[in-house]
Amino acid sequence: MSADKILIIEDDPTMQEILRDNFEFGGATVQLAADGRAGLRAVLAGQPDLILLDIMLPGINGFDLCRRIRGEGLTTPIIMLTAKSQESDIVLGLNLGADDYVTKPFSIEVLLARTSACLRRRRQPPGAVVAFGDCRFDRSALKLFRGGQEVVLAPKELRLLDFFVRSAGRVLTRQTILNGVWGEEIIVTERSVDRCVKTLRTKIEPEPPHGRFIKTLRDVGYRFDLP
Repeated sequence: MSADKILIIEDDPTMQEILRDNFEFGGATVQLAADGRAGLRAVLAGQPDLILLDIMLPGINGFDLCRRIRGEGLTTPIIMLTAKSQESDIVLGLNLGADDYVTKPFSIEVLLARTSACLRRRRQPPGAVVAFGDCRFDRSALKLFRGGQEVVLAPKELRLLDFFVRSAGRVLTRQTILNGVWGEEIIVTERSVDRCVKTLRTKIEPEPPHGRFIKTLRDVGYRFDLP
């Protein structure tokens, strides 16, 4: 995490200090903002490598701030910090463009690990061939090989796998997956995502239906984990 610029948008002074001390101890440069408007100014002026964003903020709340950041075309990773544990709040934040979430109270070790994962993904260039388990996925040719043999995937399975690979490590809601894979198609529900995930697992997972690569996050969605 050395030399990474972390912007912490949090109005609780005690939480600010805890987070700043831990990230600075790891070698990161930390900037603090105590409300939504100050946070937005810092994002636009400072180009941080990662944003830790509290939801309950004065001025502009975390949901609206996330929406405005993404509306500016910025792809800076955002991890939402929230005392709200309802799935609807988590899903809303992810649908607005957050990369991950942590609910308070949280383990600082878990938060640091999530942050490191986001920063690694940001630094890694998208590869043409991605390997996981005994699978090799050629993104240029949109072909999947397992154990050296080509695996035939339906068009939606190919698009879903490619979307998962491009978003590896991110928490994805079903609505986010629908938007990214199905697009403007009509008469499609979130159950279509679950069905496509189920069939894709049979073709890439060592022990389907258990998810080694495609992880189910209860009431939220999915995450694709690369080794």
